[in-house]
Amino acid sequence: MIALRFSKCVVIFAFLVPSVCALDTFIAAVYEHAVILPNRTEKPVSKEEALLLMNKNIDVLEKAVKLAAKQGAHIIVTPEDGIYGWVFTRESIDPYLEDIPAPEVNWIPCRDPQREWNLCPRSGQSVSL
Repeated sequence: MIALRFSKCVVIFAFLVPSVCALDTFIAAVYEHAVILPNRTEKPVSKEEALLLMNKNIDVLEKAVKLAAKQGAHIIVTPEDGIYGWVFTRESIDPYLEDIPAPEVNWIPCRDPQREWNLCPRSGQSVSL
């Protein structure tokens, strides 16, 4: 009698586990778009011009992300260079980038955005505290 109950429990458990595990899933969306590119990528632009261009691309991505979310997507994958484009020189990409402080620098940019960026070392530079 106990063996029969155990067998029934095993069968029921075997059917329930896949159903329960299916609840731990997500819907992903992959989005590609025609990136709005700067006119000339070899010539540096001002930080303001770079931000204007990136905001245009972010507006496009934001609409796509909202649409995908309305359709049930939990995760949205966007193009790697979908905000600013590609084919830059080392100098011309700089206005599109954000400096990240070294761990030794006690600074959170969102809390102190007016602090000079040159207090953050670029690769190979040392930090003086």
